[in-house]
Amino acid sequence: MAAAEGGQFLLRIEDIDRSRCRANWEEQIYDDLTWLGLTWPEPVMRQSSRVSTYKDALKTLWSQGLLYPCTCNRRDIAAAAGAPQEGVPLHGPDGIIYPGTCRHVSVRSGPIPQDLPLRLDIEMAARVVPDLFRTATQPFGKTAVFEETGAGPKGETGPVTFTADELRDTIGDVVLSRRDMGTSYHLSVVLDDAAQGVTHVVRGQDLFEATRIHVLLQALIGLPTPVYHHHKLIRDDAGKRLAKRDDARAIAKYRGDGVTAEQVRVMVGL
Repeated sequence: MAAAEGGQFLLRIEDIDRSRCRANWEEQIYDDLTWLGLTWPEPVMRQSSRVSTYKDALKTLWSQGLLYPCTCNRRDIAAAAGAPQEGVPLHGPDGIIYPGTCRHVSVRSGPIPQDLPLRLDIEMAARVVPDLFRTATQPFGKTAVFEETGAGPKGETGPVTFTADELRDTIGDVVLSRRDMGTSYHLSVVLDDAAQGVTHVVRGQDLFEATRIHVLLQALIGLPTPVYHHHKLIRDDAGKRLAKRDDARAIAKYRGDGVTAEQVRVMVGL
């Protein structure tokens, strides 16, 4: 795909969550991708070396009043979202949609907190980037768009539209800085894509819904929006997605069973 666009394939090691990083897993990534016929320039960008960049972006968003500290743990969120008057909790890309418990009680001025998770006020953020939603005074209900050359879980392809009220109702106030990481996947990938000059993002369909968050962040920070290509996930015989934490069938086992690289590429639609 990169060659077809006259570009080059870039690999990035997203190692901000140290609890999920293992040297042998990283080596397996290199080995599997090489077997699939992929090559990339060295050195590979590592997110763990870009912490200061993420902190600077957080400071900017904090100074705009778009972030607030959150003291809720997962149990608190589940309890608040599942209260009788709330009905069945809704789920977004990051799990249960945050019910906004700390949104109006947290301090948003002064030094940026260092010891608490920071959430993005998604409704306020939508009002800060009126061009994304076409109007400054009434952003909700207006449409933003990104280009999809693959397909989402429901077959979404081509220009994919979404509204600010969809962000509010189906995603909510996402965490942009976790206590244990000092950043988040959403913030880091947006900054890294821009830093690397990425024009086309290729990733699994499990990240399709998160793209709306990334498009919003790109508008907030003043970064370009790349073209996205979401591919199917490889699943085991039980239909479980390939992930080491689930002990699902690894690519190395497919290789051992005689499955070819071309067959794996067909599995994911590449």
